[in-house]
Amino acid sequence: MAVDVTMPRLSDSMEEGTVLRWMKSVGDEVKRGDELVEIETDKANMTYEATDEGVLLEILAEEGSTLPIGEPIARIGEPGEASSNGAPKREQPKQEEEKQPEPAPAPAATQERVRPSPSADGDGRVKASPVARRMARELNVQLDHVQGSGPGGRIVKADVEAAAGSTQAAPAAAPAAEAPRGERAPAPETAKGEVQVLELTRIQSTIARRMAESKATIPHFYLSMEIDMTEAVKLRARLKEIAAEGQAAPTFNDMVVKACARALRDFPRANGAYRDGHIELYSRVNVGVAVAAQDALVVPTIFDADMKSLGEIAARSRELAAKVREGKITPPELSGGTFTVSNLGMFGISNFSAVINPPQAAILAVGALEPKAVVDRDTRRVAVRDMMGVTLACDHRIVYGADGAQFLGRVRDLLQQPLALAL
Repeated sequence: MAVDVTMPRLSDSMEEGTVLRWMKSVGDEVKRGDELVEIETDKANMTYEATDEGVLLEILAEEGSTLPIGEPIARIGEPGEASSNGAPKREQPKQEEEKQPEPAPAPAATQERVRPSPSADGDGRVKASPVARRMARELNVQLDHVQGSGPGGRIVKADVEAAAGSTQAAPAAAPAAEAPRGERAPAPETAKGEVQVLELTRIQSTIARRMAESKATIPHFYLSMEIDMTEAVKLRARLKEIAAEGQAAPTFNDMVVKACARALRDFPRANGAYRDGHIELYSRVNVGVAVAAQDALVVPTIFDADMKSLGEIAARSRELAAKVREGKITPPELSGGTFTVSNLGMFGISNFSAVINPPQAAILAVGALEPKAVVDRDTRRVAVRDMMGVTLACDHRIVYGADGAQFLGRVRDLLQQPLALAL
């Protein structure tokens, strides 16, 4: 009997997915575990493996279609079995728009304003680029009679030029009165030049939504300090000397992750979340490490970081970063984080404030490690030390000022005396 393949849940926050590429064609044999379809989720592009065996009878969601979780996207069954159970094939969103019924006629006074167009938004406004709108006014072209060729049916410059060239409807306008001498200011629509509109991917849309929600709903406060990393620099140099051939020494960011994991054990509120009017404290310390992907920011998780050695954290962080950049990261590796470390020091940023990754309670922003002249408190002498700026962003509903300051102080102490981190 044929079974439906439904849009799978590939991340804990996924609500819908976009079919990017089918790995099998209709009529192909499908075995359990075969790569069936590539899906764009809110976190990454994932390859979904088949859970049933048989023949791919029908593809219900074409490439580019976006469907909610649980919606059928294909059918798998025995050879020769009917390809459909009567359910209509899922069409592309653009085709669905074209099959919408015509709206009821509007009163004569408003009929021109609400006339539907193949390139109109849901509010009746024609979708067109700013340059296309300006050219339409100059060439006396009605946009609601122009078929758009841009993304989503948007009318672009070439569409207006084609419409003007084919109709030749409007005679040349009468010469305007001579303009006053001097340079004429450009019209507001053209002052910035031609505008390029870039559509967000599903990952970018989700990041934008979650970050906006974070700043709007989480009362952030920030704590900053400088950490003397001189001893950490010496330790890393020693670790590089004794590292086995082909084995990379831990980075300073690996040391920060380890120090945060140890400090989170001592300050459990920073390892929790504020949810629905109550506080959740987690028994596992799972540190997320922000990694820059293609036009996105992905945060894979190092699970039980407090129980891993510095070498294990170093190996795991490299493995996860490589998977992110190659697009091979899996949903479980992006879930379950209880705290996040974000490092921009490699770009020369001395200090910055990060946005909390909800529902976590805090995030540590790490800046560049730089040599600085520092006055020793005991000897009152100036010495050059390797200093690193960090800023802790906290959710004030769960982590108060003293809590955050003590947690950050513990991280500083561990990094300034880093020998214990290597054990």
